[in-house]
Amino acid sequence: MRYYQSQDMSPYNTLRLQVQAAALVAINNDVELVASLEWARARSLSIVPLGEGSNVVLADNVDALVVLQRTCGIETIARTDDTVVLRVAAGENWHGLVRWTLQQGYFGLENLALIPGTVGAAPIQNVGAYGVELQSVLLRVHARQLTDGRVIELNAKECEFGYRDSIFKHGLKDQLLITAVDLALSLHPKVNIRYPAIANYCLEHGIVSPTPHGIFDAVVSIRQSKLPDPAVEPNAGSFFKNPLLQAQEAQALEAEYSSLPLYPQSDGRVKVSAAWMIDQCGWKGFRKEGLGVHPEHALVLVNYGSNSGPQLLSLASDITATVRRTFGIQLEIEPRVYGS
Repeated sequence: MRYYQSQDMSPYNTLRLQVQAAALVAINNDVELVASLEWARARSLSIVPLGEGSNVVLADNVDALVVLQRTCGIETIARTDDTVVLRVAAGENWHGLVRWTLQQGYFGLENLALIPGTVGAAPIQNVGAYGVELQSVLLRVHARQLTDGRVIELNAKECEFGYRDSIFKHGLKDQLLITAVDLALSLHPKVNIRYPAIANYCLEHGIVSPTPHGIFDAVVSIRQSKLPDPAVEPNAGSFFKNPLLQAQEAQALEAEYSSLPLYPQSDGRVKVSAAWMIDQCGWKGFRKEGLGVHPEHALVLVNYGSNSGPQLLSLASDITATVRRTFGIQLEIEPRVYGS
C-alpha cells in the first residue's frame, strides 16, 4: 500500500477534471482501510472515499486523503427456497455485479444494469433506473466511521432512502466509508417492465414474454443509445435529478405544457422530466469553451476539454436558472461536489 501525495485526480473521475488531492491511496482490504484512517488522522487530513469517480464533480483541489475503495468479494450469507442474501464488498463494480447475479440465477438487479460506479457508492444515491431502486433489495449497509474506524451497520430503514437520496447525503454525510452491502435477491424470475422505455423496447423487438436476461439486454441497449461513454466523452452521467412535485403542481404544469413527460409515483407525487425541460429551454447540444450539454441527452454535461470544475458548475447554474424562469421549478444537481 502506497500513499501518493499531491496526486493528479483526472484519472480518478469520469469528468476528467484536473485537480490535485493532498494524498491518495487505494485500499484492497479492511486492514489497509484501518491503516489509511490512522495515516490521515496522524496528519490531520480529512478522508474522501471514492469509488470509480462517476458521480462526483471535483471543483477544486481536494485537501484530504482520497481513499480509493478497491475491496472485492461476493459472499452468500443466507439462502432459502426463494431468496439468496449476498454480502458484496464496496469495491465491486456495480454493472459487473448485476451481470454476475444473473449468471448465478439471482434476480432483482437486472433493471439496474450499466449504472456506472461501485457497489459502495450505490446506497449513497439509492441508485435507481427503469422502475427499480436499490432500496427494494438492500438489507444492510456495512461501514466504518471515518473519525475512529469504528464498525457501523445500518438496516434499510436506517438508511432513510428516498429518490436519489439517503442518510449518507444528510445526517451521515462525510462520516462513513461504506465497506459492504447485503442484498436479498430472488431465486425466481420476477420481470419488471412497467417503465415505458422497457415496455416500448419489448414491443419494438417483438418480445412477448421477456426474461430477466432479456430485461438486462434491453436496459443495456437503451442506456448505450442514450448516454455517452465517459471514456470517450468525459461526463458524470445524469447531472440533474428529475423533480418530484405534488400532484396538483404537476397537473398545473401539464395544463400549460401538454407534452411534458410525467411519471406518477406510489406516494402520490409526480416525477417530472428534467431532460425535457432543459431541452425546451434550448440547452441540448449547447457547447462553449470546452464544455457542453450532450446533443442526445440534455441531462448529461460533457467536458470537451475545459477541465474546469468551476466552469462546469457555472454552466449547471445557468441551466437551472433558465428552467426556474421558464417552468418555476428548481433543479437539483445529482453528483457530489468536492472543493467548491
